[in-house]
Amino acid sequence: MGLRLSTSPSSPPPSSDAGPAGPAGKTRGVLAPAVRLLLALLGALAGYQIAESLRTSSYAPDLGQLGRIVWLLAFTAAGFALGYAFGVLLSRALKRGLDSVDEVMVRATGAEVVVAMGGVVVGLVIATLISIALVRIPLVGVYITVPIYLLSGYFTAYLAAKKHVEILRLLGLRGAFDVLPGLTPSKLLDSSAIIDGRVLDIALTGFIEGEILVPRFVVEELQHLADSADAEKRVRGRRGLDFVRRLQSGSGAVRIDDKDYADIEAVDSKLVRLGRDLGAQIVTTDYTLEKVAEIQGVKVLNVNDLANSVKPAVLPGEVIEVKILREGREQDQGVGYLDDGTMIVVESGAALVGSRVKAEVTSVLQGPSGKMIFTRVLA
Repeated sequence: MGLRLSTSPSSPPPSSDAGPAGPAGKTRGVLAPAVRLLLALLGALAGYQIAESLRTSSYAPDLGQLGRIVWLLAFTAAGFALGYAFGVLLSRALKRGLDSVDEVMVRATGAEVVVAMGGVVVGLVIATLISIALVRIPLVGVYITVPIYLLSGYFTAYLAAKKHVEILRLLGLRGAFDVLPGLTPSKLLDSSAIIDGRVLDIALTGFIEGEILVPRFVVEELQHLADSADAEKRVRGRRGLDFVRRLQSGSGAVRIDDKDYADIEAVDSKLVRLGRDLGAQIVTTDYTLEKVAEIQGVKVLNVNDLANSVKPAVLPGEVIEVKILREGREQDQGVGYLDDGTMIVVESGAALVGSRVKAEVTSVLQGPSGKMIFTRVLA
């Protein structure tokens, strides 16, 4: 389901006339001639009715029996031809429309689809009220109501889907939709979470529910880093792009989202805006982005918080074994790490750099950047 980041130059682009394979393609193959035939028959019926109305009017000349038959046949044939021609145009428009629907449905969340269906119902009700007046127009009134129904249903569904988050919040259903099966909020990955890499293992083990979205502007940010003259940035960018490819190949719920905001320059601001529009949650390791997003009502999942929550608990008074790797910031301190990366500060450990010692835990500090354990060397 994941999209490729680039298209191979050796692969020819798919033909725009080729329909989708499978049952959907067969259905569309039947739809086009059915639409043409239906419009042709409606045109013939309309032509017959117009001819009959004109024939019975006071201004119509006396054509005789044969003339009346020719008159009706001529209008009926003209209506059939016009209806068929209009059906050809409409069937092509429907094919393009269905192709667009396929693309939209791939990107749409379950909440958007449900709200859009409600919008269609509202649109049909509005069209019915409008049609009560239009149907009284002689001859063409009945036929005008058809596009009114189509346009009204389309526009109300479009508006409902675009504003589905606000509509659900107004109805008090936003939280309910978040927990319904199949309607789990999508997860937006920012560049810090992708480069960090831990989200890859989290996703592959199935702990992330819902669709995983990588915005196109985040991919472009990683590409800029990969093309940077700075060696460190170049490594980080290439690492991030590699993780995106591995996410796509390893998980069927990863998709590149093409939505962008030309009026916003900062990537973090775009990410928060996209999260609001989609009702999605942002996955990040950036503490500042987390706070900014939460202020604007977007839920954030911080990978660091998850990592800290699954670390084994260490209590004051517990004795642990640690290798002192370097000196600390404060005088006479040594620094070591647990296997999970937790920093351990060892008092009076500066002289023991390179040694493995037993230390007693004196306190544990939980900060936004992670957990720090303070210890003292046992005599």
